[in-house]
Amino acid sequence: MTFLVITLIFVGLLLLAAELVIIPGFGVAGILGVASLVASCWVAFTYISTTAGVIAIAANILLVIVSTILMLRSRTWKKLSLTTNINAKADSAPEEKGVAIGEKGTTLSRLAPGGKIQVGTTIMEGFTRDGIIDAGKGIQVCGIEDNKVYVEEIQ
Repeated sequence: MTFLVITLIFVGLLLLAAELVIIPGFGVAGILGVASLVASCWVAFTYISTTAGVIAIAANILLVIVSTILMLRSRTWKKLSLTTNINAKADSAPEEKGVAIGEKGTTLSRLAPGGKIQVGTTIMEGFTRDGIIDAGKGIQVCGIEDNKVYVEEIQ
């Protein structure tokens, strides 16, 4: 029975560690981990002795505290966390690409109200304020607001 108590404690600690590190929230693994620790105490009280039950309770409390402290140390999280820096930046402003009001281009996809356009050699996202412009139509830049290029169809 002593082996069963030790196994239940070990399984309970593993499930609680998985709940803390791998699985977010308090779900099935956490509930089963706590149930396993409680079962270890129950088995120790019922089948071994009262002294063994008290030792199991003390061991559970001590081991949960120690394992939680070890898991929450910064070195543990550094091993689990990403260390790459993201150096990408958002798309540049249309003005930086050389797009200005009045320039002409074509639609590469249907604008309803947004889609792909080509102005000169620059391919970007364009928007129409009124209606839908089909693919392959001639367009003219009629406005640039908040890095959005607004176009109208050339008749």
